Amino acid sequence: ANGIDDPSFTRDIDYQEVLDQQEIAVEELDRFAKKECQKEAIVTKGKNEPLGIVIVESGWGSMLPTVVIANLMPGGPAARGGQLNIGDQVISVNGISMVGLPLSTCQTQIKNMKHLTTVRFVVVPCPPVVEVLIRRPDTKYQLGFSVQNGIICSLLRGGIAERGGVRVGHRIIEINGNSVVVTPHERIV
Repeated sequence: ANGIDDPSFTRDIDYQEVLDQQEIAVEELDRFAKKECQKEAIVTKGKNEPLGIVIVESGWGSMLPTVVIANLMPGGPAARGGQLNIGDQVISVNGISMVGLPLSTCQTQIKNMKHLTTVRFVVVPCPPVVEVLIRRPDTKYQLGFSVQNGIICSLLRGGIAERGGVRVGHRIIEINGNSVVVTPHERIV
């Protein structure tokens, strides 16, 4: 009656584990709420030149429903400017909030900036490279994330990956010391 078909996915947890999960949520919310954690990035470009970014939804595991920069086109205006990074969560573009909007609406808003020569982003930055060590007690336990084209697109709230520091928007570039930058998705999973 709880909606879980397979009871092996449930487990008892102690109160300290609940508190630890709440601390993760509070830390993440602080990143979005504090103005000093936000960064303004100005992208200059040619008229009718695309910005050269790919965005994805922040995903189910994110505390803020917005879009994340998933890729920067090499040599494109956003990459040339050097102010935006893969994994940055987009708060607004030219004063238009992206928070809570569907991905398609955000994509349309960004495409509508094509005729402009300057576009102002407000983002919560993601560090360019983060090393995360995930320890799982046994291989029967899932890591708790979904990946698409090497980018973490969703997290299981309180899962092994989230507790280890993995965040939506992170790009997987190495696993156990082996580069996976050019490895096909099928070989990684």
